Amino acid sequence: MDGSADVRNGKYQSALEFLYGRINYERAAQGVPGGSMLKLDRMRQLLECLGNPQESLKVVHIAGTKGKGSTAAMVAAALTAAGYQTGLYTSPHLERLEERISVDGVDCSSVELVELVEAVRPAVAQLDRAAKENAELGNPTFFEITTAMAMLWFASRKVDAAVLEVGLGGRLDSTNVCRPVVTVITSISFDHTQQLGNTLAAIAREKAGIVKAGIPLICGVTAEEPLSVIQQVAAERDAPIHRVGADFAFQYTAPPRNSLSSRGGSIDYRDSLSQAGTRLEEVSVGMLGLHQALNAAIAIATLCRLRADGWEISETAIRQGIATARCRARIEVLSRQPLVVLDTAHNVASIAALIAALDESFSHTRRILIFAATRDKDVSGMLRLVLPRFELVILTRYVDNPRGVAPERLLEVVDKLRSDISHVPEVFACDSPVTAWSKYQAIAAPDDLVCVAGSFFLAAEIRPIIAAKNSVRID
Repeated sequence: MDGSADVRNGKYQSALEFLYGRINYERAAQGVPGGSMLKLDRMRQLLECLGNPQESLKVVHIAGTKGKGSTAAMVAAALTAAGYQTGLYTSPHLERLEERISVDGVDCSSVELVELVEAVRPAVAQLDRAAKENAELGNPTFFEITTAMAMLWFASRKVDAAVLEVGLGGRLDSTNVCRPVVTVITSISFDHTQQLGNTLAAIAREKAGIVKAGIPLICGVTAEEPLSVIQQVAAERDAPIHRVGADFAFQYTAPPRNSLSSRGGSIDYRDSLSQAGTRLEEVSVGMLGLHQALNAAIAIATLCRLRADGWEISETAIRQGIATARCRARIEVLSRQPLVVLDTAHNVASIAALIAALDESFSHTRRILIFAATRDKDVSGMLRLVLPRFELVILTRYVDNPRGVAPERLLEVVDKLRSDISHVPEVFACDSPVTAWSKYQAIAAPDDLVCVAGSFFLAAEIRPIIAAKNSVRID
């Protein structure tokens, strides 16, 4: 069912209005509050009102500064290929809320979304009434409700596995009420410092909050400062830890430059997670970049740990999952002439990974960047990296979210950086993604490369614009 009837009679729109009418830190001008404002008590009460659907789920719980969404997609795709009915919950979404909740690669439909909203409404109303009596409890938020909806849907579908991506941090994230069979931390770098702390150690401690007593942890972190914290938390909770570079490793082979395929390269993988160990040669990776090769290795280690615990996951299923998993707007090639690449890179570490992947995969002589950023990000740090690597930069601001940095402010940051970097490209400012894309089309040549990056929200707004302007369908 496509849900068109529900759209016509207003039920779907009413459901969206109910959700977006809640406190939504993804779209709040001030962003996510500090840790003291985040708590799990309300989430637990919400789920209790719904019959605690999370207790029936076998969860793979994935945190990390970057890479968690891609790793989650790979793990879920492999589990589906192995014959397990698998739920996947990720955030945020690009174009439709239903993208956040899927089973076996199929997004929740608009009809199912309406049904889920109707199912949670009474529980939300009950907590709203309780909040009037106890202000400290607070009202259920947008993310809490959508997380509860995902858990409720997965439980009703009786999925064999549920792969949950942490929204923010880990310790106080709404997903951290689950009972995982394995936990994963993909990476630690600076992001959301106001909420998680301004040192890598502090950020690592928040993300390590997903580690559970006796439950194995797959760790993709290598830097000493955050790794030592994660190891300490794992030891305190008697959680076996399997580390990249120690318990599993990989070698990456990049794809040919300027390949007509948008697939990534391949990896040779090995581990000691079981008595016999695992060796996989030339595993094709479905997404571009060395960082995706690392995500693939983490995903394979997660699957191999599950296999060691009795899950029936064949080598064929692992290979299929890693090769076929896709995430929209992760170095996503949208057209070839000119080459248009869309990415959600929104912090210094992910921008660096994006640039490395562009250098590795493409050799276009002129590069054009469309860039927007969010207020609480290291805007100067990101621009310091991208400015020398592009010949022309179009600065803009997404319009459907108040957290965007004004193009004029971005220009001020560029001016301050001029004396510190070797090359400053020609820079334009546009007031919206629509005008930025029109500006690009007026100046682009068929052999140019244009990259859109800086914010998930920019990617969400410009992706349908690109599809409409090019008169193509983007799946």
